[in-house]
Amino acid sequence: MFKEIRNPDLYHGKNKKKFFFEGWYYKVCDKFNDRVFAFIPGIVKGKDKKSSHSFIQVLDGKNSNYNYIKYSENYFKYNNKVFQINIDKNYFSLDKLNLDLKFNNKTIKGNLKLKNIKKWPDTFINPGSMGFYNYFWFMECYSQVCAQNGEIEGALNIDNEMIDFTGGKVYIEKNWGHSFPKSWIWIQSNSFDNKNIAFTCSVGKVPFLFGSFSGFLVGLNIDDVFYSFTTINKSKMKIKEYENDVEIIFKRKNLLLKVKTKSRKEKFISCMGPKRGNMIPLVKENLKGEVILELKDIKKSKVIYKGIGKSTGIEYGGDQLYFRV
Repeated sequence: MFKEIRNPDLYHGKNKKKFFFEGWYYKVCDKFNDRVFAFIPGIVKGKDKKSSHSFIQVLDGKNSNYNYIKYSENYFKYNNKVFQINIDKNYFSLDKLNLDLKFNNKTIKGNLKLKNIKKWPDTFINPGSMGFYNYFWFMECYSQVCAQNGEIEGALNIDNEMIDFTGGKVYIEKNWGHSFPKSWIWIQSNSFDNKNIAFTCSVGKVPFLFGSFSGFLVGLNIDDVFYSFTTINKSKMKIKEYENDVEIIFKRKNLLLKVKTKSRKEKFISCMGPKRGNMIPLVKENLKGEVILELKDIKKSKVIYKGIGKSTGIEYGGDQLYFRV
């Protein structure tokens, strides 16, 4: 298990028999910010073999469509020397995404090459984006940013329409454990005017020992300079809500990051999420939002970066009242 802790991209469920889930999230966007999809391969282990299965979820951001494709647990294959998984004829890794899907009179087929992958910086003490929390065995849910930024080469044939993703962007993350948090907010974009900018933000109500706390992971990569605002590095956070959007302010030492989403309510998609070995409707996700960022050095009264991310993923789950200030 130590190998999986040091490399959180790998599959963690080898010795799990029940009440476990693991899923990887691939968001792909074309260079025009027109077509954006999320593909989520995963596995869920319920209270017995009968309730266990593997799956691939498909989200079409432009058309606000969602499909949950269910497979036998036996269709899920993995390689734990390097991150590679297969579900039926579909292959997922950090350098390839090969799809051959048929569902509900729909088809998705093609191969995407993933290049120039940018990882979340980590250390032995703080492996992956979740850091030293990976060493705690009792967490409800773990997360990992596998690829904060990356480029795509290739195309997908989707219902006989050839969509070219060459020059577009890929983002990869994953979650595992027994249940999603009771409340969470997720915001992500790597579609900025400057292709070397990538942003991801996760906020969740985290059960821990005898209570709970608001845990968060925020990473902003600007021309290979990585700025992080996390619970681990003792950053502070304030959240305000505006109907289906949020404004979040993060502060760490002399750095202040303002994050504001912009979305349309009708673009949110209802998706399935894990709860104690069952996949149930838990998630509301929008792949066609925007995020407005402003990073300041408040000590020098200097704006380090200000810009807008397109094709932004915005996701909410659970009781958002928990985060109100």
